[in-house]
Amino acid sequence: MEFAQDGKDVFVRLDPGEELHESLRSLSQHGITAAAITSGIGRVRDTEMGYLDGDGSYRTALHVDAMELLSTEGNLAPGPDGPFTHIHVVLSDDGHVVRGGHLISAIVAVTAEIHLRDLSGANRGPFERVATDSEFLRLSFCDIP
Repeated sequence: MEFAQDGKDVFVRLDPGEELHESLRSLSQHGITAAAITSGIGRVRDTEMGYLDGDGSYRTALHVDAMELLSTEGNLAPGPDGPFTHIHVVLSDDGHVVRGGHLISAIVAVTAEIHLRDLSGANRGPFERVATDSEFLRLSFCDIP
């Protein structure tokens, strides 16, 4: 992974074999602890996505073959166990069938180019992830001066 920062804009390039969540979480080691993930393109493989079905049950789907990463958005926030990323993606397979959902994991196949807006503050960012009574974490907004 390589990244460059221009003011609050962070530009990230991921290389083959890198995992999206893990790579973006590592930005916290460079002082980027809270960010809005505004866009991302590239090609990924071994992609696992989750979604709520019509009955409200959470489902997952694994797509082993490489797919075009058409859109990426989400956030990076401090969490109870360290940096936490919440990412949604839109992908297209080689037949131009589009799929999307909550990104559980994906490995870069060719490249991934991602833009983030750094929201890290001097003391802390504007939000953090907190535990809930379910398996999901909740985004909690901090006091903003």
